[in-house]
Amino acid sequence: MTQTEIHALVERQRTFFRTGQTLDVNWRLQQLQKLKAAVRSHEKELLDALTADLGRSEAEGYFCDVGSVILEINETLRGLRRWARPERHFSGFTCFPSVVTRVYKMPYGVTLIISPFNFPILLSLGVLTAAIAGGNTAVIKASSKSPRCTAALQRLIADAFPPEYVAVADGGHDVADLFLAERFDKIFYTGSPRVGKHVLAAAAEHLTPAALELGGETGNWCVVRADADLRDAARKIAFFKLCNSGQICININQVAVAEEVADEFLAELKAAFVKQIGERAEENPEYPRLITAAAYRKCADEAERYRDRIVFGGRGDPETLKYAPTVLYPIGFGEDIVRHELFSPLLPVVPFPDREIDTLMDGIAEREHGLALYLFTRDMAWAKRTMATQQYGGGCVNEVCLHLMVKGVPFNGVGHSGMGAYHGEWGFREFTHPSTVLFGSAKGNLPLREHPYGGKKNRYKMPLLRLFER
Repeated sequence: MTQTEIHALVERQRTFFRTGQTLDVNWRLQQLQKLKAAVRSHEKELLDALTADLGRSEAEGYFCDVGSVILEINETLRGLRRWARPERHFSGFTCFPSVVTRVYKMPYGVTLIISPFNFPILLSLGVLTAAIAGGNTAVIKASSKSPRCTAALQRLIADAFPPEYVAVADGGHDVADLFLAERFDKIFYTGSPRVGKHVLAAAAEHLTPAALELGGETGNWCVVRADADLRDAARKIAFFKLCNSGQICININQVAVAEEVADEFLAELKAAFVKQIGERAEENPEYPRLITAAAYRKCADEAERYRDRIVFGGRGDPETLKYAPTVLYPIGFGEDIVRHELFSPLLPVVPFPDREIDTLMDGIAEREHGLALYLFTRDMAWAKRTMATQQYGGGCVNEVCLHLMVKGVPFNGVGHSGMGAYHGEWGFREFTHPSTVLFGSAKGNLPLREHPYGGKKNRYKMPLLRLFER
């Protein structure tokens, strides 16, 4: 798309928004039903596109993308009337006789959703669900790295909505920059911290509020204590690292394991990988691939630098872009590979003395905040204390990733892992702004707030102000 075409699209959406049609909650609910029906009718096309772009199996594509979108829409359909209802508040004695104040949940207007390649359906339509619920129009700038999914999204949206309400745009970073040059009323970006900084800088040019969901500069930690159920931990960690070949913003970037149980944990982890994907994952048709040849080379090159410490995996097929889940051990806490987000099936394992767990957690806290934190332990007092004091987006104790699927709770990051939150009501809040309106009265007004304040006649004012504002 050219800048002229993009500007025309944005203006058409702005004109449509100003008609006020999106303000009607009943109308929004109808649009969400249309979106759900469109996802259902295009399900096979979406799943085929996920297989074509990412090598995802039908089950993984449905579980992680298509089915999750339907759940998101269902939650929004159930709650939207309640979320959108204006709040009524008592104005307080200082405002007497104007005692009624309402808070309206107002849409921002024309929104831009920039979605990534790794979950191209969920992270486009899931965010769109929140934008529709809030009463906005939306342009989705989908990823050029997953072209078949982008094409499928374009057909789905075109079947369900006119472009002046919702549209999907294709193209690379150059097209994204053309969109960012336009004045939107809200931007929602999912991707890397590096590009997130660029998006935020562009948004600042128009003072456009932005939400960022980022992977985290130094990746997400998983900590396995000496008292953990090692078989259970290994099973769940292996499942998660296999999912989308590690290309998940909340995936485990590295595991810190108590050195007292490191050998046993590694044995369990290897067994879990073999049980779930076989001896040669890169030959398994269910195993997803890396998104591009460049991503494959980056993964393979990084593994090669640690070839002498590969204890499992370390193989790949550059033709299919599949690289086996690869465990690296032992890795030091300060090494380069655990100081940046991997976004691949590489899994560094960092041993630590269990008695020095507080030192380890202090070290993690000193790095940029991750989008997720995972703990495996039987010590619930320590786990709860840790989760309540560390800085991270979200996480699990004795589980992985499933906090993302809990209804009624936010999904968000902090600092280098993002800002803002969504899912369900939190998504509705992200795409609306609260407007406070006090309803005044022409009768019973007191001169308490008015000049003059001095003299005998007005000396009652100060005691009343102290009474009302104490």
